[in-house]
Amino acid sequence: MALVTYEEAAGVGLQKFHKPFATFSFANHTIRVRQDWRQLGVAAVVWDAAVVLSTYLEMGAVDLRGCSAVELGAGTGLVGIVAALLGAHVTVTDRKVALEFLKSNVQANLPPHVQTNAVVKELTWGQNLESFSPGEFDLILGADIIYLEETFTDLLQTLEYLCSDHSVILLACRIRYERDNNFLAMMERQFTVSKIYYDPEKDVHIYKAQKRIQRGDL
Repeated sequence: MALVTYEEAAGVGLQKFHKPFATFSFANHTIRVRQDWRQLGVAAVVWDAAVVLSTYLEMGAVDLRGCSAVELGAGTGLVGIVAALLGAHVTVTDRKVALEFLKSNVQANLPPHVQTNAVVKELTWGQNLESFSPGEFDLILGADIIYLEETFTDLLQTLEYLCSDHSVILLACRIRYERDNNFLAMMERQFTVSKIYYDPEKDVHIYKAQKRIQRGDL
């Protein structure tokens, strides 16, 4: 999958993406993540969905203490960093080309005693799933990861593989195009999906999903 820019990326509001660092305050920590739009494009800048999902986690709606979590398409790693600071054991994932960049952000923003709770690992959706255990995680996190239609089938396969019957998926996204709604419709065939949060200022929705219980499982 190529690292491409959003169609909106030719327009206004891109100045913040070209800054070498983006700074945030979460979980009583100052988080300063490096950005690299020129080299890695969308994988290396902080999108609003990551900020909104991090804010939602900090609100305490999900008990992260001791939780086994994974962030998909982590990019800068902001969401995974916040989850680790809040007590989760987090596997922060992205494709191989972005791993060193991702790893540098995670290491730079987690205190030594928290770094043991965060692992950076390669995950290309639908490809190297055997390096993970089926149903391995309590919580699956994704911020702005549903923008490329050609990845939808692989992403759904990955979610299905990583989820147990008790796992919770939290996806934060801005609904930009009809294809975004198409993904949610595809997802509802395998998962129960509900909107649980909306940030009107940033126009970002958070959806919660869990595996549908099949009648044969009852």
